[in-house]
Amino acid sequence: MKRILLMGNPNVGKSVVFSRLTGVRVISANYPGTTVEFAQGVMTVGGERALLIDAPGVYGLEASCKAEEVALDMLDQADAVINVADATNLERSLHLTLHLLEKDVPFVMALNIWDDAKHKGIEIDVDKLKRELGVSVVPTVAVTGEGIRELVDSLSVALQDGRVKMRELTGGPAKHSLYCASCAMRSRCSEEARPCPVPRTEEERWTEVGRVVNAVQVLQHRHHTFLEVIGDASVKPTTGIPIAVLVLCVSFAAIRLIGEGLIRLAFKPAFDALWAPVLTRLSAALDPNGFLHAMLIGSLIDGRIDFVQSFGLLSTGLFVAITMVFPYVLAFYLALGLLEDFGYLPRLAVLLDTLMHRMGLHGWAVIPMLLGLGCNVPGIMATRMLESPRERMIASTLVSIAVPCASLQAMMWGILGHHGAVYVASIYFILFIVWIVLGRILNAVMEGNSPELILEIPPYRLPSMRAVSRKLWMRMAAYFKEAVPFVLLGVLVVNVLNYLNALKILADAAAPLMTRVFGLPKEAVFALVLGFLRKDVAVGMLGALSLTPKQMIVSVTVLCMSFPCIATFVVLAKELGARSLFKATLIMLTVSLGVGAILNLIL
Repeated sequence: MKRILLMGNPNVGKSVVFSRLTGVRVISANYPGTTVEFAQGVMTVGGERALLIDAPGVYGLEASCKAEEVALDMLDQADAVINVADATNLERSLHLTLHLLEKDVPFVMALNIWDDAKHKGIEIDVDKLKRELGVSVVPTVAVTGEGIRELVDSLSVALQDGRVKMRELTGGPAKHSLYCASCAMRSRCSEEARPCPVPRTEEERWTEVGRVVNAVQVLQHRHHTFLEVIGDASVKPTTGIPIAVLVLCVSFAAIRLIGEGLIRLAFKPAFDALWAPVLTRLSAALDPNGFLHAMLIGSLIDGRIDFVQSFGLLSTGLFVAITMVFPYVLAFYLALGLLEDFGYLPRLAVLLDTLMHRMGLHGWAVIPMLLGLGCNVPGIMATRMLESPRERMIASTLVSIAVPCASLQAMMWGILGHHGAVYVASIYFILFIVWIVLGRILNAVMEGNSPELILEIPPYRLPSMRAVSRKLWMRMAAYFKEAVPFVLLGVLVVNVLNYLNALKILADAAAPLMTRVFGLPKEAVFALVLGFLRKDVAVGMLGALSLTPKQMIVSVTVLCMSFPCIATFVVLAKELGARSLFKATLIMLTVSLGVGAILNLIL
């Protein structure tokens, strides 16, 4: 099977092109790190199946960073390349194109985001660009699918011939750059209609890029659009900070509104009407005091099933995962997907770069933090975009301790929200202070420096609802695949421990710590232990203990900052290694104990 490599700069729509060509649902977004490793799928070229590999986004092939090293390794094994270029920023894209020309690998260029280029008054003579480069150039709009068929046809020619024939695809011989005049291979290149394979210096490359751009591109004068004005204002501190506060406040208000609306109007009524009768009949068929009833249905509260307090696998387990948590997770990822595709997140990274530097990170690190608000697992995995082990250690620790996931936030609002929004806001404020203070401390005690932020900011674009919905579908499928099983596992483990009386023994042993240091009843140890499996379920258990608002603030804050859930813990071990994981664990325990004790004293 032929191997086709998809290469391009970050933020040129490479992942969307990949999805169009393969049908594989790859998440595409306007922020770094979406394809930190790579994705692969199968496409059809010339009636044959070929393996398409989505390489990491790179600006060149100098092997100056990990992404370029991976791209070079992939290039050595590729039969052909699709070079995805940004029509709105041709100069930047051509730098990578010249690198590919020097590698003497058959490739075609997808001149993507063609519609935006026309809207911005950028006119590119495609036929002339073909003659300048000596390869096929196809204008594409990956979001709508425009030009994709023509791109596949051009790729088919490249694969059949082993190279792209100049006269077939460009209508004439290659036009070589000026410094080719003294090259001994010039005549052979002309005969074989191939680009010059002699490596160039960086100065020569950029000179050639400038010459080609001047030859094929014309810029028409036009006024700034409304989106461009807003885009510029989004990165200036005086206007960007108020915009960021507004965007985040509106986003989280919308998340809460959508989540609560779905629970009240759809999920809870459906659960009561469709699932409750089934469980009632199952409960009546089982022995109320038997092991099977305790595992599947749980305890009967006042003679009936209580979906929050019964704590059975099929009662509380499914109710928490589907009715109490899923609507908020759905709303969060919908908001995140819109902000990603609109192009706001890179601007937020630039805006927060100064703050992140004070914690030993740079603006890119805001992306793992925001992803962590949905689920800590992709948040931890997104730290791969950070350059050094020091940065990854700091970012992963901060995500684990001070960034509550969407399901945990949903339970916080559900259990504590009825006391008043001020109590939930207090927990957010405490976590934010811990996030800043702990970040400053880790930056001071860990060796190393913060790197500078080098980030490409894409223009604002109206999101494609097709792309947003596909992304949302993928993330929801991942939630049911990765999160729901751990919710059910957590309920099952607690039920088994409770049935064996192990939790009572553990509660008695930890009672002095709970009562004296945290001011909590000894029964709260159940929830703190369960938090290692699923923190959202643990908060649900706290809600059944009739705690005061003060005790709820202390217990939920300690729960947020102690051990992460088992899924996050496994990913932490994979990303950090055993030694760094041990350090992070000690930090979690120390911070959670210290903050819990302080809150108990001052509240």
